[in-house]
Amino acid sequence: MTDAIDAETTPAAAGPAPMPFVMTGAPPAEAAPLAAPEATPPPKAEEYTNDSWWDLLRILVYALLIALVERTLFFQPYNIPSGSMEDTLLVGDFLFVEKFSYGYSRYSLPFGRYLPSFHRIWSHDPARGDVAVFALPSEPERDFIKRIVGLPGDRVQVVHGVLYLNDSPIPKIRVSDYVEVENGYRHHIARYRETMPGGRSYYVLDREADGFNDNTPVYTVPAGHYFMMGDNRDDSDDSRGVVGYLPAENLIGRAEFKFFSIDERKTQLFTFWKWPSAIRWSRIFRTID
Repeated sequence: MTDAIDAETTPAAAGPAPMPFVMTGAPPAEAAPLAAPEATPPPKAEEYTNDSWWDLLRILVYALLIALVERTLFFQPYNIPSGSMEDTLLVGDFLFVEKFSYGYSRYSLPFGRYLPSFHRIWSHDPARGDVAVFALPSEPERDFIKRIVGLPGDRVQVVHGVLYLNDSPIPKIRVSDYVEVENGYRHHIARYRETMPGGRSYYVLDREADGFNDNTPVYTVPAGHYFMMGDNRDDSDDSRGVVGYLPAENLIGRAEFKFFSIDERKTQLFTFWKWPSAIRWSRIFRTID
């Protein structure tokens, strides 16, 4: 490779002076100067602002559409307002319900309760022990959450607080008491672990011996229906009373996990400065047995 030579610093070789160059004929046409590129004016502040607001609005619309689709077809958030599922679910728990667990009925869709009845789409049968959200048959605008204890054709009965399924008692083992604090007083409530056929296990409470719901007749679950009970057995409106046999159509979805929990006796959602002492940290992001 030949090195570049700097013409300013390298002297020319000695020799005769070069002859002057004489141009003959017409001089060349004068070259037209190159036009400078036209500068793009900066965007006006008003135009920039309008575009930014439009982009922001479009992003918000997309986000709302995605949230609507997710809530409509996949997961819907709920909060627990009553103690009928203690201590599996407490007042102030927030949870996600998987809506495609059992397929889709009109009760699974927004404003679907006002539509004519139709067959469930992509139907899947629930399992004994599932914690499910459903539309109350007598008041479809109200959503309840209970545990499925009886499938179509099952015989369900409670005798002295023991759940019988098809004439066989469900195993029920005493565990540590559930401690409830009310008005500054601690109450110890008997707690048991039940285990369904198939191995599904969960806690139930027994607040009083031989209470109103501790002895029932035999319920034979009709085809296409389910028998629902709360885990707080002596303090639950369920299939032993107001709910009755639950039509499969009324199922909305299966409760999957808790994503937030706050003790509403200490604070409310809008008094967020009290959250650190009121949040039940141990219950956040917990699956539901």
